[in-house]
Amino acid sequence: MRTAYVKGAPEVILERSTQFLKDDRFVTLDESYRREVESAYEEMAKGGLRTLAVAFRRLPKEISLSEESVESELVLLGIVGIIDPPHKEVPEAIEMAKAAGIDVVMITGDNPDTAVSIADAIGLETDRAVTSDELSMMDDAELGAVLEKNVLFARARPEDKLRIVKILKKHDEIVAMTGDGVNDAPALKEADIGISMGKKGTDVAKSASDMVLTDDNFASIINAVREGRREYDNIQKFVLYLLASNSGEVIAIFINILLGGPLILIPVQILWMNLVTDGMTAVALGVEPADKGIMKRPPRNVHEPILNRRGIIMITLLGGYVGLATLWLFHYYLSIDPANGILLAQTVAFTGIIILEKMIVLNFRSLHEPINAIGFFTNKWLLLAITVTVGLQACAVYVPFLQNALHTTAMGWADWGIILLVALPVFIITEIYKWLRWR
Repeated sequence: MRTAYVKGAPEVILERSTQFLKDDRFVTLDESYRREVESAYEEMAKGGLRTLAVAFRRLPKEISLSEESVESELVLLGIVGIIDPPHKEVPEAIEMAKAAGIDVVMITGDNPDTAVSIADAIGLETDRAVTSDELSMMDDAELGAVLEKNVLFARARPEDKLRIVKILKKHDEIVAMTGDGVNDAPALKEADIGISMGKKGTDVAKSASDMVLTDDNFASIINAVREGRREYDNIQKFVLYLLASNSGEVIAIFINILLGGPLILIPVQILWMNLVTDGMTAVALGVEPADKGIMKRPPRNVHEPILNRRGIIMITLLGGYVGLATLWLFHYYLSIDPANGILLAQTVAFTGIIILEKMIVLNFRSLHEPINAIGFFTNKWLLLAITVTVGLQACAVYVPFLQNALHTTAMGWADWGIILLVALPVFIITEIYKWLRWR
């Protein structure tokens, strides 16, 4: 005789059972014992245990091996309570996600009581648990309204996950979905970022996802968000810094042409700035550590460009200051000795624009926090890049063969002092503004 062994959700298995095994005897499963079993697994679920019912059935020879035929008239063996505690880092990650404006929605196949208990344990605020049966009764508008509240989804089926992802995307949300089973593949594929489990995930789930979570830990997802924000910030800083520096050069040259002055910068000097001095400091911005408050910012708009209004204002103001300050340095030195001072005026303007650019790169270290908040020495690579580029510029001014190549002349200490006096205000004023805004 063949035997079928069945496991599943207690409420489903209990409904399909007609007997239970007690002291090696088959006993009829009456209403009184059903209520006792229900009370037992509900108590387990409220304690945070994942519940599973186990049953079996001796199959007659003539029975058809279909799900409906086999999984009926079962003999209940018992209810299993499984401890599956969340990782200890999860509550902190939930708090960090909340501060960052990330909504976390729990979708689980567990009993609603188990799901609510786990949600409470990890600090996930929930007002109610919605089961798959309730969800199937809702239209898309109702489900969209429910998703705006603090809810979790229990006894969810794979098709529920897919539907939830589609509704969230309709509302212009960026959706990351986790999953580990074969049936999760459609939802993982539909999500903006599909995340499969590296340890217990199936190969199908992994191939359908964009990311594989090697430690199966939710906290790693939030850490990845933090790193993604840092990378985006650094790309934005890199772009804004280069545009501000280059716009400063353009402003200085263009206005000087309008004024009818002699060449403020010669082509080889512009090449030196763009290829040697600017590039090194711009690349060093790419390793800038994350701002301390990076996970306390709300998510940026999905359609916001990398060059937003604030960035354009920064480019205009800082680039404008660099250009006008360089122009003033050039014409100030030119006015001292109009006949013979053009070489010194070009050298001071050439050196001045590089020092000004090193000042504004410090402003671009953070677009949100003042330098005293992020720490002056936290990006040692940038400080090294500034030191090296200023040293190279000193070589360009004092080393004979570089003087000939770049058409420069030696400057005195007073000249360096004037350049610093002109350059410092752009750094100080910007940092004061950021400090006041940050406060």
